[in-house]
Amino acid sequence: MDKKTILIGADIVPTEVNAHLFEGGDARTLLGDELLEIFKSADFRIFNLEVPLSDIREPILKSGPNLAASEKCINGYKALLVNLLAVANNHTLDQGKRAFADTLRVLRENGIPYVGGGECEEEVKRPFVFELSGMKFGVINFCEHEFSWFSDYGIGANGFDPLYSLDEVSALKESCDYVIALYHGGREHYRYPSPELQRICRRIAEKGADLVICQHTHCVGARESWADCEIVYGQGNAIFTKENVGDDCWNTGMLIRLTVSSNGVSVDYIPTERTALGAKLSHDPSILGGFEERSAEISTPGFVKERYLKLVSENEEGVRMHFSYFAECLGESTKRAAAARNIINCAPHREMLVTYLTELHGLK
Repeated sequence: MDKKTILIGADIVPTEVNAHLFEGGDARTLLGDELLEIFKSADFRIFNLEVPLSDIREPILKSGPNLAASEKCINGYKALLVNLLAVANNHTLDQGKRAFADTLRVLRENGIPYVGGGECEEEVKRPFVFELSGMKFGVINFCEHEFSWFSDYGIGANGFDPLYSLDEVSALKESCDYVIALYHGGREHYRYPSPELQRICRRIAEKGADLVICQHTHCVGARESWADCEIVYGQGNAIFTKENVGDDCWNTGMLIRLTVSSNGVSVDYIPTERTALGAKLSHDPSILGGFEERSAEISTPGFVKERYLKLVSENEEGVRMHFSYFAECLGESTKRAAAARNIINCAPHREMLVTYLTELHGLK
């Protein structure tokens, strides 16, 4: 059997600095020669679409930025040879229902399949299945509860609901040889799993996933093997270029490559760096070196909880600010009220508040 490869990356988002390259389909400038060759050599490419591709601008009320990119930016995704886009994330509905419907139309018209969202429940829940080297691969995509769920808006993203989502993973495994679960969740800019995120991802693994990838954190995190499944807690951005970003989390990333052969499916990792206009292949050994160090750390019993308590303690001022939102927003329809609701709905924010009260204030 000839070896085939699947390339998986996280966020691809056109911004003010490179939207013209996306619109012009300039993949070489976006990626550089070395990384572009890696893209070309892959047999199937999966990435996260974390922005509406529409000329409609109807930003919803939410906390956090309302991302937007023009319809013409689809040319960049085509030039990057993307075969599948995951659309379940916290920016799915940033520009409203019409813009998301517009995005789906643009993807359909340009022959790029998508998973994790739609305009009806059947479409939203539908996994994507493809064959490579005689193996059937299934891709399922869901996200945490943050301004985008279909169940809230009647259009939008596939929200992770353990009452249903775990059964959907099991059902997909029954019909596929290899299941890839893309979970858009986790604490942004935090390189480790929280206790709750680890519990969720391990359960997805136990229900039949062969690879679980968390794609929300904007940083390279850690990995672990659980129930014969590879779990990756954060792979950083693919292409999400901003000006004057000094955060190392944001400026490095990691692609995941699956190699399919007669021996089965193997996983390896490709480090990348942000450039002024996109991304490039990185030759910095500290990216994967740090990834492996953190992976060893989370294998130590008790480490994940202890490291998370440290994070909560270090962010006490921010946690207290979140509590203030509830007192200030009653009866209002403002960004602060939206933020307060999001703290309740979204698992990472809620987990931080509960941990703060339970662990740091002894309310056990």
